[in-house]
Amino acid sequence: MYTFSNRLKIASFILMAVGVLGIGIGFMAAPSTVEEAKAIVAAQGDGHGDAHAVVAEGHGADAQHGEAHDASHDEHLLHQLQNKPWSALYVAAFFFMMISLGVLAFYAIQRAAQAGWSPLLFRVMEGITAYLVPGGIAVFIILALSVAHMNHLFVWMDADVVANDKLLLGKAGYLNGPFFLIRAAIFLGGWMLYREYSRKLSLAQDESNDDANFKLNFRISAAFLVFYLITESIMSWDWIMSVDPHWFSTLFGWYIFASMFVSGITVIALVTIYLKSKGYLPDVNDSHIHDLAKFMFGISIFWTYLWFSQFMLIWYSNIPEEVTYFVSRIADYKLPFFGMVALNFLFPLLLLMNSEFKRVNWFVVMTGVVILFGHYLDIYTAIMPATVGDQWSIGIPEISSVLFFLGMFIFFVFRALSKAPLQPKRNPFIEESKHFHY
Repeated sequence: MYTFSNRLKIASFILMAVGVLGIGIGFMAAPSTVEEAKAIVAAQGDGHGDAHAVVAEGHGADAQHGEAHDASHDEHLLHQLQNKPWSALYVAAFFFMMISLGVLAFYAIQRAAQAGWSPLLFRVMEGITAYLVPGGIAVFIILALSVAHMNHLFVWMDADVVANDKLLLGKAGYLNGPFFLIRAAIFLGGWMLYREYSRKLSLAQDESNDDANFKLNFRISAAFLVFYLITESIMSWDWIMSVDPHWFSTLFGWYIFASMFVSGITVIALVTIYLKSKGYLPDVNDSHIHDLAKFMFGISIFWTYLWFSQFMLIWYSNIPEEVTYFVSRIADYKLPFFGMVALNFLFPLLLLMNSEFKRVNWFVVMTGVVILFGHYLDIYTAIMPATVGDQWSIGIPEISSVLFFLGMFIFFVFRALSKAPLQPKRNPFIEESKHFHY
């Protein structure tokens, strides 16, 4: 049995406490009036407001139009700065939730495929997916507060904006607060239900005299994968793509899937290596780590294929309503936008291409940290341009939000790992997994 050490438990509490403090500072620093917002921008030396004022002066013949335009711009600036702590919180909440969801998908695939190499890692996967419940609830709370107009993350939730936008009016039957939350509840409820039931069957199999629980787990895992593929795509449209409600991409669901899948597999590798360093999982060998690293490498290439396919086709066709998505990111987010491509493609390609490197624990850990940071930036650049525009930064709200949810993640994952033996007893493929070598 794994013991959740006091040192790790205290570290998780410290991370959460520091995170809460920083998140509070971020919200207190957000402006409450247009004047405060303009003062913040002026103090930062941002010439955007001054340039806009010069343009407005050039329309002296239409002073009323200029004043109305300035007022609209100032209100937009206020919403962007007010969104900064909310966006930082949302990005971090979604990122850690998607890690556990990616692990759940990988776990279900192993169950449905009746894989022989991975049963030794099942309890690690079950431990990581334990975060899905608190992490999913945290995301749902943020979404519910958005529907309650506590922030401006989703512009289509503003009735005044929708009333003056024909495109959003046409989407109002789908993009509306109640239906949005109903869909979110169905997604999260289905994912959590499968996780809890599969975990229950997994533990029951250890004490069973037959394979009935194993076979039932196989069937529900296959059914869950169908549910997951549908709901994950719709979730990506709802929770991420709809922050840019005028833009759409037909492969966006696959793109987000690749990001969460490789992030989840990476965390499985990191947690497994950590447990082995503490003397647990003695039957897990270099071949298991090698296979996890192969998935890290392969899905990183798959993610790059999807990123390039989406970028190249939209850039080449140059359709205004599509290309604006990348124009805003290249203009205002050049470093994180292209930086995350380097982190998510070049680093895994160069570091994990060699087969021997996939068996070196510290090499896998180093690559894993880079991959996770790269995919945090991936989610960051997917959400921030629509919610905060060019007023972005990596500051106290962003770092504190990551620390808070990292602390939560560590606490719930390692607490779950301590609740049951790390090695399944009666899985029909456990002996094959123990002798997995190549």
